[in-house]
Amino acid sequence: MYYDPIKNIFAGIIRKFPTFRIIFYKLLDIMFLRSWYVRRELRSLRRILGGNEISIYDAGTGYGQYSYFMSKNLQPNSIYAIDVKEKWVNDCKDFFKRKNIKKIDFAIEDLTEIKHVNRFDLIVSVDVMEHIVDDVKVFQNFYKALKPGGFLLINTPSIYGGSDVHDESEESFIGEHAREGYSFDDLESKLTPLGFSVFRSRYTYGFWGDLSWRLGIKYPMQMLNISKLFFIALPVYYIAALPFTFLMMYIDYSGTNKLGAGVNYIVRK
Repeated sequence: MYYDPIKNIFAGIIRKFPTFRIIFYKLLDIMFLRSWYVRRELRSLRRILGGNEISIYDAGTGYGQYSYFMSKNLQPNSIYAIDVKEKWVNDCKDFFKRKNIKKIDFAIEDLTEIKHVNRFDLIVSVDVMEHIVDDVKVFQNFYKALKPGGFLLINTPSIYGGSDVHDESEESFIGEHAREGYSFDDLESKLTPLGFSVFRSRYTYGFWGDLSWRLGIKYPMQMLNISKLFFIALPVYYIAALPFTFLMMYIDYSGTNKLGAGVNYIVRK
């Protein structure tokens, strides 16, 4: 309701000014705590998978942020990146072609209908599953698509405030969600019957991480929803807020959260 229109604004900006795209990726990596967690896990999984070339499925690539990161940091690999939004897929195709980044393909796919079989060593699903009603069907498709021994990395909001809904009277700040989120038990109950084994699980955006998200992301976006004139005031706001935001993010990232608004969940076939 508030979050998604802002995402579309940024998608439009990097479509018009593609040279800004790498800077935009860097900003996402810095400002979003989930990216800190995801990139750490991707590096770890790449080491576990060994030195041979691996095949990666970016299942919901969005802006192409993680495909770009993996193309640079998880070599050697080949990447197949998909999304349901045609404009975003075409933007990524144009950008990666212009940058001459090899061994990456983009396509429009619906995860409930994919037919890949024993194709990928690693599937990456970042903030996707909360948007899909028939999640079990997608998990079944992921299992078929993975090679034996392959990993599935899921990053998603949790049921503990992950869609910014903390009680029944609250309205979500983040639109387009089919569910509020997942718990460890939810994911285990849906994934292990399919044949997956749990490799590692973490709650992200605990007390400090949630505060950092509000200070660094939610409140500025709420201001922008009131008026685009707040773009002018954003630099001043961030000069004051960023030191506290980054400190809280680091505390969350360095510690262990008993619960949190996010889930980082890895299973293996």
